[in-house]
Amino acid sequence: MFNIEFSEKPCYHARDTMKYQGLYTAIVTPFKDNQVDYDAFRKLIEAQVAAGVTGIVPVGTTGESPTLSHVEHMEVIRKAVEFAAGRCQVIAGTGSNSTAEAILMTKEAEAMGADGTLQVCPYYNKPSQEGVYRHFKAVAECSSLPVILYSIPGRSGIEIAVDTVVRLAKDCPTIVAIKEAGGSVERVNQLVQALPEDFAVLSGDDGLTVPFISCGACGLVSVTSNVAPALMKELVDAALSGDGKLATQLQKKYYPLMKGLMSLDTNPVPVKAALALRGDISWELRLPLAPLAEEKHATLLNLLRNFNLA
Repeated sequence: MFNIEFSEKPCYHARDTMKYQGLYTAIVTPFKDNQVDYDAFRKLIEAQVAAGVTGIVPVGTTGESPTLSHVEHMEVIRKAVEFAAGRCQVIAGTGSNSTAEAILMTKEAEAMGADGTLQVCPYYNKPSQEGVYRHFKAVAECSSLPVILYSIPGRSGIEIAVDTVVRLAKDCPTIVAIKEAGGSVERVNQLVQALPEDFAVLSGDDGLTVPFISCGACGLVSVTSNVAPALMKELVDAALSGDGKLATQLQKKYYPLMKGLMSLDTNPVPVKAALALRGDISWELRLPLAPLAEEKHATLLNLLRNFNLA
C-alpha cells in the first residue's frame, strides 16, 4: 500500500461560481422497441439524483450518441434537463466531428437549459492540432455555455495536445474543463502543471479515478455510476477529501466492478446489460453495437451480486 498526497485545487468556472468537480455520470440512453424509453430514462436520472451525483452527461459515448438522430439527440438533452429539474448539473454531449453540427447542437442545448457542454475531440477526420484548436474555439464562441473538452484518443484517433488545451484555456473563457480519457497519469500531471488553477481536469476512466485525483484532477465522469452511483460517489468523495488511505482502499475494493463493466465488451454494452439484468432498462442497443454474449451474462451477474447490485 502507498500513501497519496491529494490536490486541494479548487475548480471554478472562470465566469461564475459553478464548480466542476465531483461525480458525473455518463448516463446511458435506454431504448424500447427501438425508441428512446423516456420512462426508464426518468427513473435512471432519479436514481442519480438520489445518490447525490454532481451531474449527468447525456448523449456522450455511453449514451450511444452516434446512433441517435439529430431530433432524438436533442430530445434526450431536453428530457435530461426536465427530469433533473435543477437538482444536478446537466452537461450535454453536443460534440461532433463536424464543427457546424457541434455549433448547432450546442446552441440548441443552451436554449434547452443545459448547464454545460461536453465537446469530444473530432473523430475520424484526424485534424491537425491547429484544426483542433479552431474547432473548439468556434464552438466556444457560439454560445455562453461552459465547455468541457473531451480527449479520448482511443476513439477519436488523436488527442487534444496539452499545448492546445493551454491555448484554448487562455483564449476562450468559457472553456473551463477537460475530461481526460487517455489513460495516462503522466498526461494529467502535464495538464495540471500547465493549466490555470481554475481549470478543471476530470477523469474519464473509472479505474484511474484515485491516481488522477492524486495528481490534481478534481472529479470523474463515470460509466460505473450508472449502476452504482452511491459506491462511485463514496470513492470520489474520499479522494477529493484528501483521505488517501480510504480512497486507496475503495479503489482496490471497487476496481473489479469498474474493470468488468469496461472489459466484458465495448462500452456501453456491459453497463446496459447490467442495468437490464436488474430490470432498470430493456435489453436494447442500436447497431452496430451487438448484445453482450450470452456466456458473459453469468460473469456480469456474479459481479453485480458481489457488490449487492443485483
